[in-house]
Amino acid sequence: MNEMLTMTTTPPPSLDHVTRFRADAYALLGSLLAQAPSADLLNWLQQVELDEQCDTPMHEAWSVLQLAAQRAEEAQVAEEYQNLFIGIGRGELVPFGSWYLTGFLMEKPLVALRQDLAALGIERDPAVKEPEDHVGALCQVMALLVESGESAAAAGFFKQHLQGWTQQFFTDLQAASAAHFYSAVGRFGELFAAQETLLLND
Repeated sequence: MNEMLTMTTTPPPSLDHVTRFRADAYALLGSLLAQAPSADLLNWLQQVELDEQCDTPMHEAWSVLQLAAQRAEEAQVAEEYQNLFIGIGRGELVPFGSWYLTGFLMEKPLVALRQDLAALGIERDPAVKEPEDHVGALCQVMALLVESGESAAAAGFFKQHLQGWTQQFFTDLQAASAAHFYSAVGRFGELFAAQETLLLND
């Protein structure tokens, strides 16, 4: 996975299955949103075994994502990612928190985010040019925090930097004209973000 941000941590604790799923879901979304998926990642998505006895919206969204991975070709998904998030000048969607919260890039939400990242000991990879409020980077931060067992820090970070806009981003992703594989990513992300909002505000 292309790590947009890095964090020095102690070895992660043993996690219960719910926390393990949350960390893995954030890591997967972070990877899919940071860059177009590799053939290996698409193959991994195809091979994951689902619990056939489970009948929930999240399970359905995962099934659709798996089917989308089965139908996807690496080059086609790379072109889709380019059109959605990069484009010529800009992509169809602008995957940054400041944009969704203020309508502009590099605004006050990014300043607050950088302060919180510094306090957590998280730094942007020097090779990455995107601002830290990229949705892929934020999902990667959440994966790190959940994985490390920092539940209070993860809850606070989610409420401050993801809760106000990521569900709308994932809804927009589903409706984007360039989205095919990524429409399934958007559905999974929307339901997961809604689940996290309920869990972390309980």
